[in-house]
Amino acid sequence: CEITGVIMTPDMKTMWVNIQHPGEMLDVLQRRGINKSPQNPNAASNWPDHYPNGRPRSATVLISKEDGGVIGT
Repeated sequence: CEITGVIMTPDMKTMWVNIQHPGEMLDVLQRRGINKSPQNPNAASNWPDHYPNGRPRSATVLISKEDGGVIGT
């Protein structure tokens, strides 16, 4: 995958991270003899939902601390 668009709120309590191209490991799959094609979209990943027959999809992840504090402390 590719991590893009990382941004934090001014108070440093919330962070957004964009995940693009999850499951794109074509070279690794080919070396292992796994066929990744439109008919087999979850050969490498079914992130972010993890459904058994799900296909990998881009997503935006929101990160915050359970105590509402500053991230990284």
